[in-house]
Amino acid sequence: MPRFSLASRDRVYFELFEQAGANILQAASLLHELLSEYPDSRELAAEIRDLEHEGDRITHEIINRLNHTQVTPVDRADILALASALDDIVDYTEEVADYLGLYKIEAPMEQAIVQSRVLRDAAAQIAEALSRLRSSQSIADHTVEVNRLENEGDRIIREAVASLFDGGIDPMVVIRWKDLFERLEAAIDATERAANIIEGIVIQSS
Repeated sequence: MPRFSLASRDRVYFELFEQAGANILQAASLLHELLSEYPDSRELAAEIRDLEHEGDRITHEIINRLNHTQVTPVDRADILALASALDDIVDYTEEVADYLGLYKIEAPMEQAIVQSRVLRDAAAQIAEALSRLRSSQSIADHTVEVNRLENEGDRIIREAVASLFDGGIDPMVVIRWKDLFERLEAAIDATERAANIIEGIVIQSS
């Protein structure tokens, strides 16, 4: 039997979370493409910005429903926390794309390309977990993989930042890339936060 007993009005939250998951995956995939083919792919930054706006729309709709409904399929605090974590993922993803242009980056560091691949893969796991949430299918494999990817991302970040201070690079370039890496890290951290919230929802509803 499904873990959730849902009235029709409750299903909207799951639909919105699924939309958010698909939106996050598309944004992360485009960022990976942007970095992999930069600077020829600069126009993708505008598409990522549009996806960030779509993420905001979804988040606002979730919050609006919370403010106007009494019955929710899971704990209201969990819905709010998950919406916030999902919004953070796409916000940080868009910031990376935006900073490439603002900082006049000429070519991406290889570690940034690898890190964006980690983010894309983590986003895919989150999107799949969200698609399984309403039907109570197991999400353990997805949350474990997100945690593994977050650890991999941490390692890449440490190596990347160390390399910035180990090659006589212009201090301004160091500052710019450190900003970019911090936002990539924040996006991946947000996927782990979302995975933990999803896991908590499933455990509480089992």
